[in-house]
Amino acid sequence: MESTTVLSSATGSISKLSSFTILFLFLFSCSTFTSTEAYDALDPTGNITIKWDVISWTPDGYVAVVTMYNFQQYRHIQAPGWTLGWTWAKKEVIWSMMGGQTTEQGDCSKYKGNNPHCCKKDLTVVDLLPGTPYNQQIANCCKGGVLSSWVQDPANAASSFQVSVGAAGTTNRTVRMPRNFTLKAPGPGYTCGPAKIVKPTKFVTPDKRRITQAMMTWNVTCTYSQFLAQKTPTCCVSLSSFYNNTIVNCPTCACGCQKNMTESGSCVRGTSPHLASAVSGPDKYSNAPLLQCTSHMCPVRVHWHVKLNYKDYWRVKVTITNFNYRMNYTQWSLVVQHPNFDNLTQLFSFNHKSLTPYAGLNDTAMLWGVKFYNDLLSAAGPLGNVQSELLFRKDASTFTFEKGWAFPRRIYFNGDNCVMPPPDAYPWLPNTGFRPVISLLQPLMMLASIVFLWASK
Repeated sequence: MESTTVLSSATGSISKLSSFTILFLFLFSCSTFTSTEAYDALDPTGNITIKWDVISWTPDGYVAVVTMYNFQQYRHIQAPGWTLGWTWAKKEVIWSMMGGQTTEQGDCSKYKGNNPHCCKKDLTVVDLLPGTPYNQQIANCCKGGVLSSWVQDPANAASSFQVSVGAAGTTNRTVRMPRNFTLKAPGPGYTCGPAKIVKPTKFVTPDKRRITQAMMTWNVTCTYSQFLAQKTPTCCVSLSSFYNNTIVNCPTCACGCQKNMTESGSCVRGTSPHLASAVSGPDKYSNAPLLQCTSHMCPVRVHWHVKLNYKDYWRVKVTITNFNYRMNYTQWSLVVQHPNFDNLTQLFSFNHKSLTPYAGLNDTAMLWGVKFYNDLLSAAGPLGNVQSELLFRKDASTFTFEKGWAFPRRIYFNGDNCVMPPPDAYPWLPNTGFRPVISLLQPLMMLASIVFLWASK
């Protein structure tokens, strides 16, 4: 009987030890592994869908209209625009195109007389520029590859081109779908899945009295990952308030460090006498950034200032500053998550739309500039900033200035998550007293000590 009791006690100790060990490993893994941002919690269904509609058959192939729909709520594609690539399944060629063009023709020497537009097996297509002759255009083309987000400008959230394909199948059974789709906007970040056959698209004639149907339709879905788009963040957030003189700057080295910038000319001080020559240097029209030297080295900074407190309202000033001397941000957008956005009363000089990715949760808003007024965030310099003020109505059940409640939970600029300051650095109310700064490592070490002591008993 005594041995049974001892065995039961030992089994219980081992069970408790296993539970503590599993808990410790879980907390340790949460503190060491980082998210790849492949899934966007604020836009869970956002994607770019490429629809390939075969509208007619030809003696040696088909004619198709390819359309890209940007179903992302707040992520757009700005100049120099998108590039779309794929690999032919067989030995197809492109006889002609409208609304777009391939970047290379390839080797078409075996064709006599009428040369194809492109003979490459792996090809890349780009949009035509505005001002293209009308006889080379189709609907939704010729925007220089610029694709607006679904919320900001749904009328310009699609881009199309027409392609005449030869040396291909001429029926639904013999045609083969292209493979290995790639989408750049203009750099990496998007991952495209395989083409899938779907129900043929139906088209309504301009007089709305007749409906036609594509011979065949397939879709390709492309999703965005900030982790794939760039190795480092592209924006950061700074904070301040009327009730505390502390200005919380962007975290040091949030997007990079000056001492690690090995490329010459990658950073220049705003007061440098060589600023003008650096900006107008030989790399003026390249995509390589030329940043103003800062402690955070981020191209864009978003500043959130809690400005005023009224009886029933409170006011915030938001300022977006561009530190890149070689980039103008057209159709910029800002996504802010804060619990008081369900009571946003007034917004000055910005457009606004609530985002509700989940039913019953209205704590996220998209902000963007007014067209022809401040929808362009100019390159770094005196004009390289835009700003607005937001007026919120107080909710007595939730409103407080304590514990950093007045500051945003998350901010996105142009669809990329910005680096926030650590919560223990937020401006606090003067009467909150001393706040001990506790590192995440301390509770983990304490938990490890408990596990060790428990195991040694």
